[in-house]
Amino acid sequence: MASDLEQIRSLYSDYLVACNDHDFDRMTTFYAQPIHINDEPLDAHTVTAQFVPLVAAFPDWRWTVRNMIIDAAHISLNFSVTGTHLGAFEGVEPTGREVTISEFTIYRVDGDKFTHVWDLADFASLREQIG
Repeated sequence: MASDLEQIRSLYSDYLVACNDHDFDRMTTFYAQPIHINDEPLDAHTVTAQFVPLVAAFPDWRWTVRNMIIDAAHISLNFSVTGTHLGAFEGVEPTGREVTISEFTIYRVDGDKFTHVWDLADFASLREQIG
């Protein structure tokens, strides 16, 4: 059991590197096809496409794990997410402000793929910080 949990931890660690490198092609290799995001089945490339405008506006966007809990099929995470507003975001021109938000995510893992993701990010706080 411990080795299974370590495999899941290692899988997620590799995925987080791809996320923080903004390597969208590599990120898709971790997703089942389709992957369910907040219960909606989506193509892997559709999922990563949502990050393109985000990292265009915040080129140093970075997820830092605060807390991680792993069981046999799930990874539960609490993140601190940071970035600098250097590009337009949702109609707001760059402010140069550094932002920090909280994010909570649960992944369901099957083998070496994420099959489901439930995610809640505090984008209201992000909008307040750049507004």
